Amino acid sequence: MANQTGAHTFDAQTSRNRALLSASKYLTGTVESKVLPFHIDLSADKLTDQEIAALNALEKRAAATALGSLASLAKIGELDHLGGGLELIPSLLMTLGITDYSAKQFTIEHAHTSIGYYGALAALGFIDEEDVVTQFRRSLDIAGHVSWLPGGTQMNGGRLGVMVPVAVGQSLAAKSYHGKDALTICHCGDAGWISGQALNGFNAADLHGAPICFVMHRNGIQLSGSCKSIMDKDPRPIIASLGIEIIEVKSLHDKQELFSAYKKAHALAQSGRPSLIYPVGFNTTLAQLGETHGISDAVAKIAGEHGVELSTSVWVPGSLMSWRDVMPMLECIFLVNELPGGEGHHDGHMKGRDLAEVLANPMFAEDDDESTALTALRNDSPRVVVTEKRPAPGTPNLLVDAAERGKVELPGVGKSTSARAGIQEGYAIVAKTHPDRFFNVSCDLDPSTKLAKAAGFIPAKNNFQMSIEEQISALVANGISMASNEPHAVVFATFAAFFEGIAREGLEMWRYTRNLNGVNEGLNAIMHLSHVGACTGRDHFSGWSLDWISLAMGYLPYLDRFYTPADARGAFIASYDACARYGASIVGIPRDNLPILAKADGTPLWNPGDEWTPTTVMRENAGAQKAILAMGATAFIAGEAAKDLDGVDVIVVNGLPFGENELEGLLSKYSQGLVTVEDGIIGHGGVGLRGFASLVQSAAAGSGVALAHVGITDPTVAPSDGHQEVWEHFGLTADAIRDAVAAL
Repeated sequence: MANQTGAHTFDAQTSRNRALLSASKYLTGTVESKVLPFHIDLSADKLTDQEIAALNALEKRAAATALGSLASLAKIGELDHLGGGLELIPSLLMTLGITDYSAKQFTIEHAHTSIGYYGALAALGFIDEEDVVTQFRRSLDIAGHVSWLPGGTQMNGGRLGVMVPVAVGQSLAAKSYHGKDALTICHCGDAGWISGQALNGFNAADLHGAPICFVMHRNGIQLSGSCKSIMDKDPRPIIASLGIEIIEVKSLHDKQELFSAYKKAHALAQSGRPSLIYPVGFNTTLAQLGETHGISDAVAKIAGEHGVELSTSVWVPGSLMSWRDVMPMLECIFLVNELPGGEGHHDGHMKGRDLAEVLANPMFAEDDDESTALTALRNDSPRVVVTEKRPAPGTPNLLVDAAERGKVELPGVGKSTSARAGIQEGYAIVAKTHPDRFFNVSCDLDPSTKLAKAAGFIPAKNNFQMSIEEQISALVANGISMASNEPHAVVFATFAAFFEGIAREGLEMWRYTRNLNGVNEGLNAIMHLSHVGACTGRDHFSGWSLDWISLAMGYLPYLDRFYTPADARGAFIASYDACARYGASIVGIPRDNLPILAKADGTPLWNPGDEWTPTTVMRENAGAQKAILAMGATAFIAGEAAKDLDGVDVIVVNGLPFGENELEGLLSKYSQGLVTVEDGIIGHGGVGLRGFASLVQSAAAGSGVALAHVGITDPTVAPSDGHQEVWEHFGLTADAIRDAVAAL
């Protein structure tokens, strides 16, 4: 059998994966957590004294856990972003008190603050404090960045800025499902806000009235220095210009003030106004700072060591890096005020430091009110939170009865039309059947991608026009998919060229988004690549969307299916199937007209009530030992080539992955050779094989089956011409296929 080495390697990896998952404590698919019944009611006028005391007590527990974890890491010479993690804890605990894991959700944009996230979850009882201390950055459960755990956020953190539009998408879907009860809180840092994803995300939030509140941890420090030294920009006027209401507070550490800001943000969300809570900080003297927090001795020590007068006026950021870890916290304040002795603690650590000494500082002392409040929570009936994994890929999703699908009129044999005609009807019948569960994200291309008909069947609350913001549109689609585990479809459609060059972040997110079963997998979103390959009209040129097959194949481990329909009728089946199955899908659709494919008896190769399959036999000869595997649009020229070939079958590849042992079966059946044909870059011997050709070549390794490949070998020069002329220039012709078969 072909490629036994690869099969053995895959089986070995599967075994290691299972072993790692079996050792997991929290990633079991469904987790019932009995946690402290800490709840904050946004309809109240203000926090009670007991709630403030409880927040303080929980905050200190979470911070102690975070410090203990970093002390544990220090023993093996490791560090982490401790400063930002400690800073995250106070406001995150308030967020966790508001969250109901349905209408009210949260995420964290600056996901490197994860130790604070895990510490907060442990303080409430979702995960064990000891596990955080001993397993953070050393296990599948407690990963180095924000990852989904019971009580946490599904939106695993990746690059800075990315979670802003994802959170916007989730909030928009929550608004569709829950109306005015919806609220998403997105904690963010003072670096990622300037990224293109974040700025576009703020714009999307305003454009569609997202019920979202961003909480900016404006500590004045970035990775390599102060914000002032790296990018001296005030975020407020920039973000406000994009339509976000700015809610200024003096400090995120003032719990009553922060609660009032959350109340205002919630009221704004109910009226369709996104907001940003921004801590402006305040001015004081070093002496007063020490008195306020009971750390006068520590302030005097650092000031004396560096010759700074205690009467010196300083600006104290409204969100303090290394909060409660006194000496690093003071060094951060000195840094942002450009005083000697200042240091940033973005990459905070406990190397060479004594944990007991750190925890003995006055800012960790628990007073009687805090002890009483925490004891009361522990003695009360626990809050029960059930966290469930997202459905498995392939789970039935938005179904339409086969009889109803069979009534759809599609172009018949003898006609030549764009495959987009079938796509239009496929999405439309699903949207018409399930209007409240179908979401459309558009970049001003619905008429061209053929989503306009489906968009006409769904309510305005599910229809999001984003203009030409392709990158964040893909991310918004991902966010929409995480708002509910109920059946739904979200389609983001744009030109394949834009996916290749701009919108890949939406696909990249699938690489680091894990389910509650511990598996990194794509989300229940359809990424629709229109105008794929060289079949892109006279206004395009070499290099545009010619690598679409390799692009999609790169995400196959995270996909449910990758669809490559060959005509309008096949496209109908593909688009329906993508909606009918839960999981991540990529759909690739050519632009120009293609003939409707037929069987040998002249009837259509596909009918609208058919179910999707990875391959379809278009030409079959008894005893044939050679075959042409034609992916997508190239199927019709494969059929033309076969007319002049004896004993050669033609098999249309409708997408990937193949069924179990299906490709191996083809290699066994056609022992005299296979020819692959595709409208994409396959490369050549000098640069290596890619695309669908590479998949077949790899599977055939060691089998002795002869192979030949037809595709685009050199994309660097191309005419601006019609479909047939461009294909002829690239060697995508029936003659080329016949020559390839002869060469076998």
